[in-house]
Amino acid sequence: MGSRSQFRPCIDLHGGEVKQIVGGTLQQDESTLRTNFVAKHPPAYYAKLYADHALRGGHVIKLGPGNDAAAEEALAAWPNGMHVGGGITGENARSWIERGAEKVIVTSYLFPACRFSLERLLELEAAVGKERLVVDISCRRRGDEWVVAMNRWQDLTDMVLSQETLDLVSAHCRHVHAIYLHSELLIHAADVEGLCQGIDEQLVTRLSEWVSIPTTYAGGARRTYARRLIFADIEDLELVNRLSRGKVDLTFGSALDIFGGRGVTLDALVAWNRS
Repeated sequence: MGSRSQFRPCIDLHGGEVKQIVGGTLQQDESTLRTNFVAKHPPAYYAKLYADHALRGGHVIKLGPGNDAAAEEALAAWPNGMHVGGGITGENARSWIERGAEKVIVTSYLFPACRFSLERLLELEAAVGKERLVVDISCRRRGDEWVVAMNRWQDLTDMVLSQETLDLVSAHCRHVHAIYLHSELLIHAADVEGLCQGIDEQLVTRLSEWVSIPTTYAGGARRTYARRLIFADIEDLELVNRLSRGKVDLTFGSALDIFGGRGVTLDALVAWNRS
């Protein structure tokens, strides 16, 4: 794990298009769906953009059915440079590696009937290897706890985020080898996803205490207008860096200029990563 938080890119797919969605509104009945952005460009455009800036490990997330072809297009634009998630199972995980994903991201498959299954985690570990497995712990806040959520973040599971549960999961996506990096955890804060109203600072702080492998946080990142900072338009990245002591990376979605946001530019994020 590095000593400084990094920007991690994403490509969210819905209905075969690149979109930015308010996470809590993504339900089976899409009458309540709130969308911040629908791209005019195809998925490959964004994958190529990330490749040009050497932003490895971007997350291609399939939000519901009808996104396989779009995901394949993104992976083909940067083979072995991006991770793919959404509908990943023990049966299809290996095929996504073969289609060009560097790693596969899994959530719902690990929770049949909303209960955590170590057996399924071991199945995925055997299918792709620890070094190619990313566990997405999407969660919703309930009181002073964060409960893992699945099925478009609508169903709560029996897993509560803690040192113990993250250690359990991390043990099966941790691999030390001369030619591989560790794999990682992806933490979606579903309650603030897409709102651009700020990160869940308490969650990021707790993650810094709990995580033992590379971890990326997603949800709520925005621009603020403080002028005292060198990187004033990406203050949330500086905040995550400080709260997590550089142990947690950050994804910008709806706030980012390439997704219709105002103020947070891809160029500034690339400069942060390189500086």
